[in-house]
This record gives sequence, structure tokens and C-alpha cells, in this order.
Amino acid sequence: MPLRLAALLHDIGKPATRRLEPGGGVTFHHHDIKGARMARKRLQGLRFHAATTTVVSWLVELHLRFFGYAEGAWTDAAVRRYVRDAGDELERLHILTRADVTTRNKRKAQRLASAYDDIEARIVALREQEEIDSIRPDLDGNRIQEVLGLKPGREVGEAYRFLLDLRLDEGVLGEEEAEKRLREWWAARG
Repeated sequence: MPLRLAALLHDIGKPATRRLEPGGGVTFHHHDIKGARMARKRLQGLRFHAATTTVVSWLVELHLRFFGYAEGAWTDAAVRRYVRDAGDELERLHILTRADVTTRNKRKAQRLASAYDDIEARIVALREQEEIDSIRPDLDGNRIQEVLGLKPGREVGEAYRFLLDLRLDEGVLGEEEAEKRLREWWAARG
């Protein structure tokens, strides 16, 4: 059901974001973001279950992200973030974005299909290589507190996110290197 609703609503933001360009072109910049908000509001108004509303609006918001991949190869870090952001909805997101290709231009359709195949293969390879679904930083919250001499709080969460981004960008660092980079990051913050 969420996939069908997302397919129905994925372009709901286009009328609100339609802009005419000089020379007769038309753009719909950020219709994904606007559409996600509109889909959420519409589904809440129709009294859909909160989980369904969340999934549908998330799929609508993410439905254009893949096209950045089709335009140029992403780094492994970008693929990891894409998978992390899609979460449990990755398969639905791929179905939705593949279905969204309605071009009659055979060359463009083939290029996009090849890009879909490529990103799906890269995701499988990265999962096998790193178990991408369970990526954690090299240090946990308790160790971050010990290294930086902090008590539980917002700063520990910021440090954790810093280490998680580092992990996504560079892979496994090891505890010693992670501590060193954490201390450098903390010192640079002042």
C-alpha cells in the first residue's frame, strides 16, 4: 500500500513548484521536498495510519535522489548515505524511481536502467564488504565520554555523528585512529 500511494503522490509538489524558464523550459525545483510535505498533510487529513504516512512522505522526498547517481558516479560514501537514508524503504524506493522513468527517449531510458543496475550492484558489493546495515563508529558513546571527559548529553551525540560520518566516508579506522581523530575534531571546535 505505501508504494502505491507514493507512486500516486510522488509528483504532487510539481504544480506548486512549476517555474517557466527563459526560452520556454519548465522546472520543478524541490518538488520532492514540497511534495513530501503535501503528501503527509493529505494522508493525515484522510486519516491514514501514521506509519503509512511516514513511509509514503519519505519515499516522495527521496524519489529524485537517485537521479544524481545517474548523472555521475557516486563515491562509496555517497552510496552508503543513500542506503542509510532510505533505510528499510530502499527496495520500495528503487521500485518507485525505476517506475518514474517514463521517457520515450530510448537512449536516456537505457542509460537510467544501466545506472539503476549499477547502483544496486554496488549496494550489494558494499553490503558484502562492510555489512552496511549495521555500520557504527569505531567508538561507542561510553568510549567517547571517556576520551573527551564528557557526561551524557548533546555533545556526545555530536561526537558520535562526527565519528559515524568519518566511518561512512573512510571505512574502518580502528579504535586508536578514531580516538586521535576525535581528539583533533574536539580541539578544533574550541
